[in-house]
Amino acid sequence: MPKVTIDGVEIEVPKGTTILQAARMIGKHVAPPAMCYYSKLDVSGGYCRTCIVRVTKGSAANPNPMPKPVASCRTEVMDGMVVENFTSEQVLADRKGVVEFLLLNHPLDCPVCDQAGECSLQDLGYENGAEKTRYDFERRTFEKIDIGPKIQLHMTRCILCYRCVHTADQLTEKRVHGVLNRGEVSEISTYIAANIDNELSGNVIDVCPVGALTDKTFRFKSRVWFTKPVDAHRDCKKCAGKVRLWFKGEEVLRVTGRKDQWGEVIDWICNECRFDRKNLSDWIVEGPSRIDPHSVISQNQYELAKLKLDTGEQLKKIKEKK
Repeated sequence: MPKVTIDGVEIEVPKGTTILQAARMIGKHVAPPAMCYYSKLDVSGGYCRTCIVRVTKGSAANPNPMPKPVASCRTEVMDGMVVENFTSEQVLADRKGVVEFLLLNHPLDCPVCDQAGECSLQDLGYENGAEKTRYDFERRTFEKIDIGPKIQLHMTRCILCYRCVHTADQLTEKRVHGVLNRGEVSEISTYIAANIDNELSGNVIDVCPVGALTDKTFRFKSRVWFTKPVDAHRDCKKCAGKVRLWFKGEEVLRVTGRKDQWGEVIDWICNECRFDRKNLSDWIVEGPSRIDPHSVISQNQYELAKLKLDTGEQLKKIKEKK
């Protein structure tokens, strides 16, 4: 099996593994961000370029560096390859430029966007974005269209990651939406004003990394950091029935698929579980969801005991140093 070194950490991986997959095997401290790649989809990646890395050594057989940054989600590992991600100033500068392009037309309406608090573009902009834009022209805008009774489309927020299109391709037999037109007027839309109403259509909401596709039944009801996510399940004949319930008080405000540490859905869920089962009596609650400490959702009450213990240990060490 080929060996690759990423940010100074060597790992042996199966043949055919991409740089991004290898980096995720090592851990978050070396894994590049990804806006379009989605491991649960048969086809994804290669659109957004946020996962670019620098290959300083192509392989043991050909040690020459690659002349320019490459998309780690589409570049396979070669034996002896050496890759720089966070350790390369060039990569960080180039990624900052990619983020600037992604934000050229994306409206800064986070205060009214339902995706706020769990938006990948928010995180990317905070970590790699510039304070000001150099873009002097008007942002691209689109007329609002109705794509169905449960899903709200805000095309002005879309970054054309294609995740929703590939999800529909993979989960449904008759996809009715896709990318229309070309260039800067490209947009996600439905064909001949068809509605997206198949039984698994709600999963396009979960895969969208920004606020372009949101849940109409949850719109403007609450910010995610004011809710309490718990894992629950039910006996469902249409899907796995394993979901995440988002509570505010005793009310279930929304139901989503469970996500892993990379923000990707673990099990696809049907529309009945997502939109029609919002009573606690419909579910068997397993316990609080494990939320990435990096997320603002985790700032409330999910591991308070551990947080207090860690804080106490830190204060103790500070006093000892004094």
